[in-house]
Amino acid sequence: MSLDRPSRPVTKWLPLVLLMTAPWLGGCLFAGPRHQGPVTDHFDGERFENLEPVKRLSADEVFKALRKGPRGPWRAYEDLPPGKPPPERVGSGQLRVTFINHATVLVQADGLNMLTDPIYSDRPSPVPFIGPKRVRPPGIRFEDLPPIDVVVVSHNHYDHMDLPTLRRLEEAHHPRFIVGLGNKALLDDEGFQNVVELDWWQSTEVAPGRTVTAVPAQHRSNRGLTDNAATLWAGYVLSTSGGPVLFAGDTGFGPHFGMVAERFGPMRLSILPIGAYRPTAFRPVHMGPVEALQAHKVLRSSTSVAMHYGTFALALDGQDEAKYHLLWLLAREPRRPRFWALGFGEGRDVPVLD
Repeated sequence: MSLDRPSRPVTKWLPLVLLMTAPWLGGCLFAGPRHQGPVTDHFDGERFENLEPVKRLSADEVFKALRKGPRGPWRAYEDLPPGKPPPERVGSGQLRVTFINHATVLVQADGLNMLTDPIYSDRPSPVPFIGPKRVRPPGIRFEDLPPIDVVVVSHNHYDHMDLPTLRRLEEAHHPRFIVGLGNKALLDDEGFQNVVELDWWQSTEVAPGRTVTAVPAQHRSNRGLTDNAATLWAGYVLSTSGGPVLFAGDTGFGPHFGMVAERFGPMRLSILPIGAYRPTAFRPVHMGPVEALQAHKVLRSSTSVAMHYGTFALALDGQDEAKYHLLWLLAREPRRPRFWALGFGEGRDVPVLD
C-alpha cells in the first residue's frame, strides 16, 4: 500500500524520517570531529570518498524515496528471551560467531573475542526520543557477554557508533576500540583509553600474531549537518589461524570486495549486511540479499553470516523480508552456499576453509 493513500498517515513515518534527517536537523549540535590529515586517493583534505562515486541524498530526497513504495510489516515489540551465554573463549584454530542484533556480532577465534558495531540502546539516535525503536531485545544480554578484547566500529552513524553502549563496554571490559580515520577524536573526548584509528589497508596487532586490518567499504559518514564524509567508513579483516574473517561494515556492493579477496584470499567467514535495501535509492550504500550473495561469491567465502536486519525499521523492507529473501535465493542455487541467517543470540562454530 502506498504512502500516498489516506489510510497510511504520514505520521506513521515520522520516527523513521526524523532518524534519517536527524543529522540535518541537528546541524552543528550533533556534528562530530573532522579528520585532519594529508590528501590521499580517497581523502581530498576535507572529505572522504568511496572507490566509486556515491550520491548523498538530501533530507527531501530521503522522504520522497520512502514515499515511493510500500513498507514491509514490522511486528510490535517482542520481549523475547535472550540466547545462551557464549563460551568465555574458544581455542586455537577454532572460530565461533554469534549474532546479537543489527550489526552487532561476536567473533571468537584463537582465544580472542571481538565485537562489531555494538548497539544495546533502544534507539539509534542522538536523542532518546527520535528514531525507530528496537522491536526486540539484543539476542545476548550485555551481562552475558564474554570478556571483550577488541571492538571494531565501521563508521559514525548512530546505529553503528552507539556511544552509550561503547561507554558500557569501556567500563566493563576495557577493550581496544578500532575505528576509521577521524573517529578517534570523538572517543578520546569521551574519555576512552585505548582507541586506534586506521586508514584503509592499515593494520594493528590485537594479539600475538593476530591483526585487524581496515578495508574499504562503500558507504558514508556524518553525525550532523556539517561533518558529511569528514570521517572514514570501513570494514575489517581479522586474521586467524584458520583463515581471514571479514566484517564488511555498512556497505553497498562495490569493487572493494574483489580487492579484499585479492589481498587476503578466500574468507573463512564473511559477516555481510542484507537489510535497509529498499527503496532502491538506498542501494548504493546498503546491500540487499542479492548483492550480499554476490559478495559472498566474490570473496570466495567458505561461510557467511547475515546482519543488519530485523532490529530497527530503517527503510522500506520489512522485519523479516531480507532474511527470507536471502533464504529463497540460497534455495535456488545449484549448490547451496553456506550463508547463515542466524537467530538473534544464536552462535555457531564455523567450519574450516573448504
